[in-house]
Amino acid sequence: MNILSILANPKPDSFCHAIAAVVHAELRRLGHRVVAHDLYHEGFDPVLRADEAYTHGDGAGDVLRKTGDPLVLRHRQDIAAAEGLVVVHPNWWGKPPAILAGWLDRVLVPGVAYCLTTGEGAPEGLLTLGTCLVLNTSDTPAAREAAVLGDPLDLIWRNCVLPYCGVQRTARHVFRPVAGSNPQQRAAWLEDCKDHAGACFPREG
Repeated sequence: MNILSILANPKPDSFCHAIAAVVHAELRRLGHRVVAHDLYHEGFDPVLRADEAYTHGDGAGDVLRKTGDPLVLRHRQDIAAAEGLVVVHPNWWGKPPAILAGWLDRVLVPGVAYCLTTGEGAPEGLLTLGTCLVLNTSDTPAAREAAVLGDPLDLIWRNCVLPYCGVQRTARHVFRPVAGSNPQQRAAWLEDCKDHAGACFPREG
């Protein structure tokens, strides 16, 4: 499979980076092709410009090319060609980092990720993604988050974004609390990441 990976964490030595590295290695071991984007390392500009925003009547080809930013164009092409998606990021105030929110704004646009419909109908998903694996890090204990917030990141990915882009299945796992965790715990989490990658994207054939 052709799997696109999106990583959003500004610290190169973050646990998110360790997760991404392990997942990429496991996916390649299983025979998949991984196209990896580290948003901070690439200097991805998250700000959507007025001249690249969707205009009613734009065709898919128009939207795909409707940006003066070659990196954004590359990301749009990569997501359109992907058969699977991996997203790795921390939980910041119950949301993704701003750079990843901007990636959603500039990459998952009409004509690339979905087609707007008239009336009250839901958007028609255009992506050919069978599965998306979302891996999050958090410093909030699960019980406290559930009692106070619920799970806002799950609502964002599973309810608000991926279903409308044509994603058939979403798997999400949170590793917490990362702050104060010991090397043994982190090693166990990384082994879990291998298992999650293999379950979502098994070896073909």
